[in-house]
Amino acid sequence: MLVHRATATSLRLERLDSTRLIRALVLSVAVHLLCWGGYTVGNKYEIWDKLTLPAWVKKLTPALFKKPEPAQPIPESEPPLVFVNVNPDTATPEPPKNAIYYSSLNSKAANPEPERETEKPKLTGPQEVVPETETVERNNFDKLQPALPVQEPQPEERPKPKEAPGDLAMAKPELNPRPETGQAERERPRRLSQVQQPAGRLPSQMMNQEGGVRRQLDSPSLDTKSTVTGMYDALFIQSVKARWLDLLDSRDNASAPRGHVRLQFKLHYDGRITDMNVIEHTVTETLSLICQKAVLDPAPFDKWTREMRMLIGKEFREIKFTFYYY
Repeated sequence: MLVHRATATSLRLERLDSTRLIRALVLSVAVHLLCWGGYTVGNKYEIWDKLTLPAWVKKLTPALFKKPEPAQPIPESEPPLVFVNVNPDTATPEPPKNAIYYSSLNSKAANPEPERETEKPKLTGPQEVVPETETVERNNFDKLQPALPVQEPQPEERPKPKEAPGDLAMAKPELNPRPETGQAERERPRRLSQVQQPAGRLPSQMMNQEGGVRRQLDSPSLDTKSTVTGMYDALFIQSVKARWLDLLDSRDNASAPRGHVRLQFKLHYDGRITDMNVIEHTVTETLSLICQKAVLDPAPFDKWTREMRMLIGKEFREIKFTFYYY
């Protein structure tokens, strides 16, 4: 009887096979390190940029040999500056070099009595939050002053005609008769370009700031740059501030707490205000509501000028407006 014996198989590698596997692994690691090292050294010394390959090779793989274009800086739609009112007496024709404020006029930092040389002028006001260079007192009797009586014009006496005209009297007809619409003519609203800076300044308090500059003027001033949006923002802020003061006059503001209200909203090109949000407030809800009404009540504001729309590049501006109670 024949007996077939099955040969036993084992997963254990022989000594010769283990040696070959180790050699292949070491060789693979060495080749990879050599290629990576050569690539790194070539980039460091710009060796690969200096090599010129055949044109047919570049046509086959154009994406591998195309140099990446440098990233173009995104132009800022609006200068990241803080608005400040500029006294026309301190305005300059040329803007300062390193301005951190903007307005409708240019101005350079100055002090009435220069003491030392620093980057910012010295201001001696009672508050430290709003950048103001002068104190404007508020006249509480502006609305109580009576207006002068208007004198009605006296009708002029016309000379009597020699002969009274009858029903068939002929008169010279009007060549271009005006159609009767039944409505009186109204004055067209003024454009922003026709609005001049108001002569009267709204109440404000000078800022308290340590410093000093050598440039001397009778009135202190800050490094301020005139921008395309400067005049528009000046009129916008005056409208909001005037409404804010009127709303405060209608309530007892003697015991108002100190603090601030920071609003965020969108100002559209046609003067509309949308997406009003209170992002921070440290006063009562009533005072916060007054700040919101101060912005919403005067709306819609004037439309943007063509220069503003080209500069901003969008149909709206993200505005952050802060009211301070001090």
